[in-house]
Amino acid sequence: MNVQVPLTAQDFKSDVKPIWCPGCGDYAVLSAITKALAELDTPREKIAFISGIGCSSRIPAYTNLYGFHGVHGRALPIAAGVKLARPDLTVIVAGGDGDGLSIGGNHFLHACRRNVDMTYVIMDNEVYGMTKGQASPTTSPDWCKSKLTPEGTGISPVEPIRLALAAGANFIARGFAGNPAEVARLIVEGIAHPGFSFIQILSPCVTYRPEEREWKQAVHASETEPAQIMAEAMHRLAADDGFTTGVLFAGNRAPFMPARDVKTTIADIERKFAS
Repeated sequence: MNVQVPLTAQDFKSDVKPIWCPGCGDYAVLSAITKALAELDTPREKIAFISGIGCSSRIPAYTNLYGFHGVHGRALPIAAGVKLARPDLTVIVAGGDGDGLSIGGNHFLHACRRNVDMTYVIMDNEVYGMTKGQASPTTSPDWCKSKLTPEGTGISPVEPIRLALAAGANFIARGFAGNPAEVARLIVEGIAHPGFSFIQILSPCVTYRPEEREWKQAVHASETEPAQIMAEAMHRLAADDGFTTGVLFAGNRAPFMPARDVKTTIADIERKFAS
């Protein structure tokens, strides 16, 4: 009799050594993701891990899963295509604030409103780390450490959580890389919740934003149960300081899944290519 041994976090890690800067919050996020997958105990061949371009988007290479390192800003439409073609798969998307909210901002809006059943994890460090420290969409307007914006951007930053709620995401949470156990819990809940789940992870870039070490003192757990009505969530988030962690919204919209009447077989496709 074959007894199936439960998977561990280590089973979900590849042999590729991460090359992030020392102290990067993404190390903790990688650990949280593998711990979450071990808790869910989903077979590795039933998981698709999609990413874009950037420091955080390297994560699929560091996992022992089917992964796709996509084009800059285009991870979400790729992931949606995977899920709609293979609804039996657990689809996870990883990216950063630049990849997901700048060049990928349009796709983010439509992924939220379409509500395909997948989980999007953005590691937000408020800077373009891989390209040496430029301001990103979530950078505060007065941050002036970049040579490209020596006087700051002067532009109000994108608020990812509020944007996700307004666009229609069905599950919204925020975590802090300094608390990987909580991040793992949020990922488990996000994957389990039907529809499009968005999880913002405050992930300090200690190389280009060393002041982000202070986030450890700023983060605080939500003191309320997750809002289930958009109007209630909007009211709460209007006063949010950007450091509240936990599940902030858990909606009840049905996931988008068009009717599938597949008549074409693999053999049909092969014959077309052969002709």
